[in-house]
Amino acid sequence: MNDSFDAINMNSTSVEVALGLGGTIRLGTSGVAVSDLMVVFEAITRTGSVQGFADALGLSYRAAWARLQVYETALGRPLVHKTRGHGTALTPFGASLAEAFAAAAAGLEAGLGRETRAVERRLRELLTGRTGVLNLAASHDPLLVDVLAEVGGVELTVTGSRAAVERLLEGGVDAAGFHCGARGPAAAGPPFSSIDPAAGLALYPLFEREQGLLLAPGNPHGIRSLNDLTVEGVRYVNRQKGSGTRDWFDRMLAEADLPSSAIHGYAIEEFTHQAVAAVIACGAADAGLGARAAAERLGLDFLPVGWETYYLAASRSLAASAIDELVAAARARAGGLSGYRPVASEAK
Repeated sequence: MNDSFDAINMNSTSVEVALGLGGTIRLGTSGVAVSDLMVVFEAITRTGSVQGFADALGLSYRAAWARLQVYETALGRPLVHKTRGHGTALTPFGASLAEAFAAAAAGLEAGLGRETRAVERRLRELLTGRTGVLNLAASHDPLLVDVLAEVGGVELTVTGSRAAVERLLEGGVDAAGFHCGARGPAAAGPPFSSIDPAAGLALYPLFEREQGLLLAPGNPHGIRSLNDLTVEGVRYVNRQKGSGTRDWFDRMLAEADLPSSAIHGYAIEEFTHQAVAAVIACGAADAGLGARAAAERLGLDFLPVGWETYYLAASRSLAASAIDELVAAARARAGGLSGYRPVASEAK
């Protein structure tokens, strides 16, 4: 074992990874690396000179020209041209190819950002033995909050299910916790349907939970259906736009052919199940959609509307150790709590 290398790695305080557009353009028997061409395009555009390209690669001016000629021969078209008094510029062919690469890089930017986070995290663990904090954006759930407090090492941002998944897809977090009602992600449409193994993402069903109407203790208004929410004097408290619970409520209203304007308090929003339950418990509202667990914690009545799966999603390149403990703890806890039940499915 090389102790000097081991010491360097273990004491490393900064791990940075840069992923970019790669691959090869092959025409017949000739090939050019995409990354090489992108260096040419960036350097010529930025500096207006072959010297700028030479400096980017640490080459002499003559060697840079020679390399350019190799690329042009392989592609069968000139990439740059010299203009008296104006230095060097990309030819129309070169400029068009550069634009195509730039568009491709922009399209891949979110995925590359997500995978960069995952690779950095895994490399940091390999070099230092420490995984660091897992950044999780997740829809609120009482069971999940308790589990995170137990396992530690997770920085939670509570947000709506849609926003959580979007942040994961954009590479803004390591993992996302979300739910989409009685439907699975594939049937729920964007952004949930983008969580796919083909996109390099793993989906972990954590648990199933019961959703329903949280009602004032004793249900003084005798609420038994959605239609009862439209009765004069009944006050509703909603979840925020983009939350899975809000989406479910809106779908139920549409299926019952009830306009949101018929629900007094529809525009009043809270960001967690616990907050909805607290508003009802203190007498400021009479009903709101939420998890059974939130109703039971504050002694509210509960009218079930159905069960749904709560998911965790993360990059497949993320080290399994980063989320295995969290997944196992959530599934185990779900087996012993009212309003929850475990799921046996593994990551997909």
